[in-house]
Amino acid sequence: MKINFPNFHPEQFSFAQDPVLILENFWSVEERKMYREAMERSTWTALADMPPVAQAFHNCGNWLKAEMAPAEGKHFLGRVGLPCIANYMESFPNITGRHINFNFYSYGPGDCLSTHDDTDDAYTYAQGKIPPTRRLALATYFHEEWQPDWGGELIMYREIRDGHGGTRLEVDQCIAPSPGSLAIFAVPRFHRVCRVDPLAGENKRLSIAGWFMTEH
Repeated sequence: MKINFPNFHPEQFSFAQDPVLILENFWSVEERKMYREAMERSTWTALADMPPVAQAFHNCGNWLKAEMAPAEGKHFLGRVGLPCIANYMESFPNITGRHINFNFYSYGPGDCLSTHDDTDDAYTYAQGKIPPTRRLALATYFHEEWQPDWGGELIMYREIRDGHGGTRLEVDQCIAPSPGSLAIFAVPRFHRVCRVDPLAGENKRLSIAGWFMTEH
């Protein structure tokens, strides 16, 4: 579903019936400015300085990642904690724990994210941790403007059976990183972030992305 947020009824939506939700105009101009200012204060880590992640996403540029401060994190969860998310998360049996993981991301020209389905968490295992199960992925955008030829689209795929017992991927949706928009989708689902074009110049694709997760 793709809908303007003021027209959305979160208590009526179901990820079990529609696994991809795109909400346009989710964030106000003031909220977007608040998060951009928070990003300016943040300490960023480049992909090259995260070896396990860089190995998992080879040749994906050198995008940046930063932690959210508690105040911004609390506001973020207060806004994205929609009833449809809670209903979906609680639909899984034998839950022993609930987890979230959201961070700031900055993509410049040459940065991208290769195709994956959010189930391969090899870089977490490499750190000696057993990760919880990702159930819903989220990406939302805070840059002030974004032109169509700047790239950075979120591509969603669907799996098609090829008639020989295998499957192939086919583009299902191309989601522009529109300022203030929010995309949430059920995991697993193959997706990628298109490479940001040099035409973007000094403009950065600024986002918050991460997951709602359960432990069993």
